[in-house]
Amino acid sequence: MTKLKKKLLKKAFIAGFFSTLTIGILAILTYKSPFGLFIAASFGSSMVLLFGFPESPFAQPKNVFFGHLVSASVGVFFVNLIPLPIYISIAFAVGIGIFLMILLDVVHPPAGGNPILVIIGSVSYDYLIFPVITGCIIIILLAIFINKLILKKKYPLK
Repeated sequence: MTKLKKKLLKKAFIAGFFSTLTIGILAILTYKSPFGLFIAASFGSSMVLLFGFPESPFAQPKNVFFGHLVSASVGVFFVNLIPLPIYISIAFAVGIGIFLMILLDVVHPPAGGNPILVIIGSVSYDYLIFPVITGCIIIILLAIFINKLILKKKYPLK
């Protein structure tokens, strides 16, 4: 096995292992505790960036937190305040969510899917607290702890 393949295998293993750990913690909190919902489907995609490519600007804590919050908020806004057919709401909410993430400089690509999940699930405002805010805080804290203290990577970059 070449040095490059060994390096790639190590990176893939580390990303997979710590993604499993992080999502596992969120799943346990969601399904085995009385505290509520801590997991969202888009968090799985966030793991790719946080543990596979933590040096990416899209993986930085500000982007993770506010990217998810902004895009999920747009979805919640459409579900609760904009009476359009679901197929129109989804399209507009995704576009507006992406527009706002770019405009506010908080781009986190996995968050682009949040409006779809929010609208299909017809969630309430509570979804912004559980799982979006609480889940993001847990994800970010684990990413900082794992990347900085265990893996000795410069994370976050700023």
